[in-house]
Parts: sequence; C-alpha cells; structure tokens
Amino acid sequence: MGKFILAIDQGTTSSRAAIFNRQGRILALAKQEFPQIYPHPGWVEHNPQDIWTSQLASCRTVLKMADLKPEQIAAIGITNQRETVIMWERATGRPVYNAIVWQCRRTAEYCQSLISNGKENLIQNKTGLLPDPYFSASKIRWLLDNVPGLQDRALKGEICFGTVDAWLLFNLTGNHLTDPSNASRTMLFNIHTGKWDSELLKLFNIPAQILPEIKPSCGSFGHTAKELFGVEIPVCSVIGDQQAALFGQCCFTPGSAKSTYGTGCFTLVNTGKNPVISENCLLTTVAWDLGNGLEYALEGAVFVGGAVIQWLRDEMKLIKTAAESEKLARSVKNSGGIYVVPAFVGLGAPYWNPNARGSILGITRGTNQAHIARAALESIAFQCADLISAFESDIGSRIELLRADGGAASNAFLMQFQADLLDIPLELPSVPETTALGAAYLAGLHTGYWKDQEEISANWIPAERFVSRMKTTERCRLTANWHKAVNSTLSFLPE
Repeated sequence: MGKFILAIDQGTTSSRAAIFNRQGRILALAKQEFPQIYPHPGWVEHNPQDIWTSQLASCRTVLKMADLKPEQIAAIGITNQRETVIMWERATGRPVYNAIVWQCRRTAEYCQSLISNGKENLIQNKTGLLPDPYFSASKIRWLLDNVPGLQDRALKGEICFGTVDAWLLFNLTGNHLTDPSNASRTMLFNIHTGKWDSELLKLFNIPAQILPEIKPSCGSFGHTAKELFGVEIPVCSVIGDQQAALFGQCCFTPGSAKSTYGTGCFTLVNTGKNPVISENCLLTTVAWDLGNGLEYALEGAVFVGGAVIQWLRDEMKLIKTAAESEKLARSVKNSGGIYVVPAFVGLGAPYWNPNARGSILGITRGTNQAHIARAALESIAFQCADLISAFESDIGSRIELLRADGGAASNAFLMQFQADLLDIPLELPSVPETTALGAAYLAGLHTGYWKDQEEISANWIPAERFVSRMKTTERCRLTANWHKAVNSTLSFLPE
C-alpha cells in the first residue's frame, strides 16, 4: 500500500487540500471557498469556523478523489494565509471574534501613531517588518481593546492567539503551536533571537500567555484527533504561504528567487542564514527552520498584480475573461506610450505609499482599449522589476534566475515581458501548486519520505522558460518612462 503526503493550503478566499507522491506530482486537489466579511470600508474578516470546516471538508474530499485510505497518508503539511489573527477560548476552542484578515486596514491610525512616536526603527530592527496594519500585532491590540473583558481573560491564560496555522493545528491536534515563518509576520517575533520579544510585547501591551509555542517549520506538531479521519495522522510541517512557495520552487540557496503572480505579487529571495535588513522598504522574514536554525528571506509585495486583469474585466469591461487580456495585448505592437500605475490601494515595495492612487498616463487621441490592456499587463512586470532591483541593491549581487508561479503566470505575454525587463531567464514549474508542494516537501523531509533537499530538487522540472529578447536601449527607455509615471502618480495626492 503506497504512501503519500497530504498538504493543507489554507488561503484568503478558499481552503485547499492536495495529495502528492514521491515525484512531487499531484494525485488530487480539492478546494472549498468560504465567505468574505466586510463590516466597514477597509475592514476584512473571516469566520474562523468557516476556515476550519472548509479546510476539513477539503481534506476529506481530496482523500476520496484520490481513492486513498487515511492510513496511506505518511504525514500532513500545513501552509496558510499569513498575518491573519484569530483568538479563541483555550478551554472550549470557541473563537471570541471573527478572524481579522491580513488585508484589513482598521488599525492604520494606530500604526501611524507608532511611526509618529519613533518606534519604526525599533520594530524594523527586531522584526524586519515595517509598522503597518498588514501585520498581526496591531490586530491583536484591537481585539484586546474592543472585545469586552478580553484583556483580563488573556492575562488569566484563558485565551489563545494564533495565525491561521495555529488555529488549524489546535483543531486538528489540540496543540497550541506555530512555526518561525508565521511568527515572523506578527511583529512580535525577534528574527535574530528566534523568540517572542518581551520589549515588543510590552510596546503593544500583549500578554505572553496568549502566544503559541514556536516549533521548527519541519518537525513534529502532533497527531490529528482520531475522529477526524479515522486514524491519527502526524502533522510534520507548518509554513507561511509565500515561504512555502519559495521552498516548493526549490529556492534553497542564497540569491535564489521566486515571484508569485496572484491578486498581488509576492517576490522572495533566499538570503540563507543572514537576515538582511532592507534599505529599500523590503521586508526581512524567516524563510523556514528545518531544525538546524533559522534561514531567512527578503520579501517584497506588489499590492495589485493579477488584480489589474480583474479590473480590466470587471470595472473597465475591456475583456470578458482574464485569458482574453493576453490576446488583446498582443493585438497592438506596443502600448502606444501608455503607462498604467495600478495604485488602487496604494503602492507596495519599494515605494510603500498607502496613499497613492492609480493613474493612466500618456493618453493620446489614438489610444484604444488594446493599448490600455497591454499597459495594464506591463504594469505588473514593471512593479516586479522594481522589486528585483531593490533586492539586488540590498543583497549586493545580481539575481540570475526568477522562478514564477501563480494564476497570472499563465499569461505568456506577461512572462515574456517580465523576462525582457529583467534581462534574466524566467522559469515556470511543471507543478503549479508550489505553495502546497512546499508544505508537502517539508512534512516529507521530517518523516524521511524524501531524503534531503537534493532529492527534492531533482523533482523540479521547468514547464516553460522565457529569456529576454529586448534590446538594452529599449529596456532602459521603458523603465525610465515607468519611473516617470510612478513619480507623477506619487505627486498626485487628492484631499
């Protein structure tokens, strides 16, 4: 009876489960979406029970799809949406409030007060992060301030806090645990000591009693309760989603990089055992801990990546399906001098300006919908090229290869233009589910399903490779014009 690895991939809009074999190929994939909750403009919440029940349902479904018995699962690996905050009663497991999602901006004023009070350097030097509502600490503070009696209950040890991985683990195993990759996104974790930081806990007035214990990303997190699957299955990895994709893309060596082209774009560069503190508004994060110490990455986020294609479809009505964007972009020779800066919710790294708003520049009487569609696609590549330039500045060396994944990576026009701008090869994986694959690989490493990272690397096969076909003069001209467009956008700050 063959053995396989089950990967839990809990995302922002859906809960997925995938089963992998020793070659790193998917036997089956199940997905269940769950509701998004928007109580006020800029606020985003999830029902924690929806997260749990949809994830459990996906796990049970994928076993049926693969026609496997639970006994055939050698281990479970977990990867998850990061930064999202859940708090629950330790005794009953009941949530005390909805999950506050990473996208939620309700604590923007609080974070600005941290900057105004001179706490930005303290936070960045300890955590590698910038004071922003994106991260968990201010969300925890909001819950402790706004749920009646919660601060007192937290001090008494009655309350558990966790990011989504800890919430799933608690429901699967009864254990209150997390890993360094998720802990490093809370703004409470010291990336140098590898521990929760007492000074930061004091700054945010967060009781240490609520925090989960930190275990290596690749290790023993307990066994699933027997009533869930009929047998107890070991949970052997936990890792945040972007770090999981880095591992799934086999970016194991310093300088290796991946970019996920989803709704936003997340680019990570492995920096090995060295936590590089960015001078370009990038984030320093823990990549993983294989049990032999922390390994690090630099991370840059583009807020609007594939979402600009959705904008073309849903708001501008230029296309009916996302796939049509490529055909429309190719219908013109170039963008006709048009530059779209999709700062719909501000600009991410390396600009990190939440107040910026989107713009379309260079419009002439001859501008048509194809030019705008092409410029919108090109904006994704321009933003990612800005990230790569910032990475190279911070690490002091050139990135030689970029591995890409995510939904928008299926757009061949975009991938070719990205390779053209970067002037380096860009590769797509033969297994697109790199996030789930990363969690599976880590779980399999702990159980001996895979011997080592060298064996895992042998599984990586490129499905497609793009190399630059653009002349240097054209690349420089386009990039210079893009930066003019960004500067123009940043100069427009409406009252």
